[in-house]
Amino acid sequence: MEELNCDLLVIGSGPGGYVCGIRAGQLGVDTIVVEARAHGGTCLNVGCIPSKALIHAAEEFHKATGFTAPNSLGISVQAPEIDLGQTVAWKDGIVARLNGGVGALLRRAGARAIIGQARFRDGKSVIVKTDMGEQLIHARRIVIATGSVPFEIPSLPFGGDVISSTGALALTSVPNRLIVVGGGYIGLEIGTAMAKLGSEVTVVEFASKILPQYDNELTRPVADRLEALGINVMLNAKAEGLNADKDRLRVTLGDGETTELPFDKVLVAVGRKPCTQDVGLEELSLRMNGAFIQVDDRCQTSMRDVYAIGDVTGEPMLAHRAIAQGEMTAEIVAGGPHAWDKQCIPAVCFTDPEIVTAGLSPEEAKAQFGETVTGKFPFTANGRAMTMENEAGFIRVVARADNHVVLGIQATGGGISELAAVFAHAIEMGARLEDIAGTIHAHPTQSEGLQEAALKALGHAIHF
Repeated sequence: MEELNCDLLVIGSGPGGYVCGIRAGQLGVDTIVVEARAHGGTCLNVGCIPSKALIHAAEEFHKATGFTAPNSLGISVQAPEIDLGQTVAWKDGIVARLNGGVGALLRRAGARAIIGQARFRDGKSVIVKTDMGEQLIHARRIVIATGSVPFEIPSLPFGGDVISSTGALALTSVPNRLIVVGGGYIGLEIGTAMAKLGSEVTVVEFASKILPQYDNELTRPVADRLEALGINVMLNAKAEGLNADKDRLRVTLGDGETTELPFDKVLVAVGRKPCTQDVGLEELSLRMNGAFIQVDDRCQTSMRDVYAIGDVTGEPMLAHRAIAQGEMTAEIVAGGPHAWDKQCIPAVCFTDPEIVTAGLSPEEAKAQFGETVTGKFPFTANGRAMTMENEAGFIRVVARADNHVVLGIQATGGGISELAAVFAHAIEMGARLEDIAGTIHAHPTQSEGLQEAALKALGHAIHF
């Protein structure tokens, strides 16, 4: 068995792992990155990137379909068609380019990359099974960055016509009838895209509302859009499993009655769980937080010189959180004094319209700081939103009443995801309402809604 030695071993090359490997290499740390499948992890291969590609293609097709009838823009086209197989091939091409890019960046930084399944032998060594045989890697420090996988319902195991988000992103034809189990962001993003491609979509959600992590103001425009697209949303409904013929989904409704829904595909999107199986965690003595690995503000586990980053450490399970943790951990391994001190982690839901949150919600802000002020500006009063036919939604700013320090910014609207960094930057830098209101915002842009929301909170909105 070949034996290798390194200062840092990173297990997993998703957004957190590969960033950790690149930064460590840049800092002169002798680094090996082991990845079981393909560089980029869930986000690049079967998550963030391919889902946004599908969402984009679906939106373009839906727009073209709308131009077959008289419309306010005066654009007229013949009935469009879509070859989903070609769309998937285009998506796969993007993924392949990014895969290769990650590998090149690791090499340029001086990190060694190995494709193989890693399994702990102890807290300082790992056995990696590769196509060329087994390798034993000894490391001074180890970072666990193995990510997450879709959560599977025991009564609806993946297989056949029951698919996960991974399977949904690989479909080469649009299912005539798609049932989405789960009304969270993954289910609604993919469900909305499929509806725009022509699928008859039904969402089965166990809770009393869609997107339970967001307040009703933010989700109402999304609910209205789902209805406009003809998506049937069943709330307080529990998916029980398939019938005997495996062609209908049995659902228990809130009143206790049951019904059976016909389908071509069932997408189960009820969350994700940490990918910690088959990596030999039982050989370590890690303190766990349920199924997740517990870490401190330096991503240190309960074992010295063993770190964990990204989805395996729990919520929020977001790629950009993993990236920030990966970079920070590399700095720590190189001897830096860094610790997690982020004021907020922005979150984006790529529904139609999109939702962005950064910092505290109005309820959270009031609970922590007492009296607050809130300003909201609707896109119905924004010229740029009107010209893009994106008038649904708003921007909302929450600040302390005593000193006007901004505590949270939320928004929903078309293309609003591109303002996520602006929202987070304001909170991270400790901006006050006066800072945002006094900053010249380019006209005409949707970002003017942020300035107007701050002005509204100060009591003197100009355009609303």
